[in-house]
This record gives sequence, C-alpha cells and structure tokens, in this order.
Amino acid sequence: MAKIQKWGNSNGIKIPSSILKQLDLKINDKVDLTQEEDKIIISKSKKNHKTIEERLAMFNKLPNQEKGRVETYNWKEDLGKEKFK
Repeated sequence: MAKIQKWGNSNGIKIPSSILKQLDLKINDKVDLTQEEDKIIISKSKKNHKTIEERLAMFNKLPNQEKGRVETYNWKEDLGKEKFK
C-alpha cells in the first residue's frame, strides 16, 4: 500500500524499489500515466527520446530535398540600388 503525500505544490507517492527494479526504471526515466475507471496505471514510456547526435544522423540520411535545402534561386534583375553579388 502507498500513501499520497504532499511534495511542494504537488502530490506524489513513493514507489517501492523492488517494483522499479522489476520494471528496470531508474531516476529520471520517463513513464506514461493513464487512468482506467478508478485506477491509475504507470507504465514505462515507450517513446524513444533520441539524442541530438542520433537526430542529426537520421537527418543526414535524408535526400537533400527533404532537408529543406534550397538550390540557387534566380531573383531576376535588380530593381533598385540593391546589388547582391
């Protein structure tokens, strides 16, 4: 049995270390909370949070047109005093 306790401006419960160990949950791991009728279900998050290095590696595998790269654009003639060369 667990007891709801006041933690700062929030409420919380302590989860026994034996349960955390069985679920391979550690401090700062993400969990999903769902409610079903009168139950709160806490489950290990299945979302895979990638590091910036992993995200860049995925990005670099994309074809150029999917990366938002713009090829040379022809702006036609200069209209005023602007000269971009």
